[in-house]
Amino acid sequence: MECNLRHWKIEDASDLAIALNNKNVLDNLRDGLPYPYSENDARDFIMAMLHADKKTTYAFAITVEDKVVGSIGVFRKNNIHFKTAEMGYYLSKQYWGKGLGTSAVKQVCNYIFADTDIIRIFAEPFAHNVASCRILEKSGFVYEGTLRKNAVKNGIILDMKLYAMIKQSVGMAD
Repeated sequence: MECNLRHWKIEDASDLAIALNNKNVLDNLRDGLPYPYSENDARDFIMAMLHADKKTTYAFAITVEDKVVGSIGVFRKNNIHFKTAEMGYYLSKQYWGKGLGTSAVKQVCNYIFADTDIIRIFAEPFAHNVASCRILEKSGFVYEGTLRKNAVKNGIILDMKLYAMIKQSVGMAD
């Protein structure tokens, strides 16, 4: 199964609401997303991404045959970390285990490294999210360590893993 990345369209709200209206998906994401997740919530998110600063927020719909099945974003950090960005992603549960996550991560990293001055992309999945860790490893990310007791999700203190990918051929002058 193939996936593509594209910019968000307001018409994606229905598909996005379906993808995110699953507790199994939300339990692996940071807080701030309502449950249940409505089409209005999806429209608000899409509008925020469409109006975000294009130099700091790189947000894409993950699609299969132009149907939204997930989301991936790369978010530039600031201050001394301005050439570093954090990546987050999710897929609708029915698309788990089909290689789409790995494909989406590879596609977005290729884009970021080719079209921006970002030299480091990192991700911090929950340590228990083995599938997400595997996606990062298969995509070429390097495990840099465990962030012990780094988050509280659903009232549980959790470890997170730190993965990063560095743009190839980065010199001191870059």
